[in-house]
Amino acid sequence: MGYLNNLLAEDTQIVTAIVPVDSQAAANNGDWVSLKNYERCTIVLMKAAGVAGDDPVITVRQAKDVSGTDAKALNFTRIDAKVGVQTGIGTFTTVTQAAANTYTDAASAEAQGLFLIEFDAEDLDVNNGFDCIQLQVPDTGSAGSQLIAALYILRGAKFAGAAAASAIVD
Repeated sequence: MGYLNNLLAEDTQIVTAIVPVDSQAAANNGDWVSLKNYERCTIVLMKAAGVAGDDPVITVRQAKDVSGTDAKALNFTRIDAKVGVQTGIGTFTTVTQAAANTYTDAASAEAQGLFLIEFDAEDLDVNNGFDCIQLQVPDTGSAGSQLIAALYILRGAKFAGAAAASAIVD
C-alpha cells in the first residue's frame, strides 16, 4: 500500500514513443526504451478518426540497447482497446490474437482509438540480452490524414529514488 503515497514521477516513467503525427506521412518508428530499471511497460497508442482502409498496424520490436542493436520481433497476444468516440466508451475491450509482434484493428480506421499493449520485462528475450522495446506504426496509406500519438508507461521501478530512472539510456 505504500506505493499509493508515492508521486507518479517517483515510481513511474512516461516516455513519448511517437509525438502527435499524421500517420499517413511516413513510417512512424517510436523511440527505443529500456526496461533494465523497470518491471513492466505499457504502450499506449491514441488515434483520431481517419478514413476507411487506413487501419493502423501496430508492431513491437525488442533489442539489446536503446540504439536498436539486433532488433527482432516481440510477440504479444493481448491488446486492450477502446474504438469509437472516446467520451462514450467507459471500458476497454480485450482482444486476443495468436502470438505475433503485429496487430491490426480492421475496424478502427474510421474511428477514434485507444490501444494498450503491456509487457513484463521477462517477456523479452532476457537470456540473450534483450531489454529494450520499440513501437512502430507504418504509414497508414494515402486515403486521408489520421493523427496518432503514443506513450510508453514504465512501472515497477527496481530502485527507489526521488525520480524514476531514465528509460531512454542503457
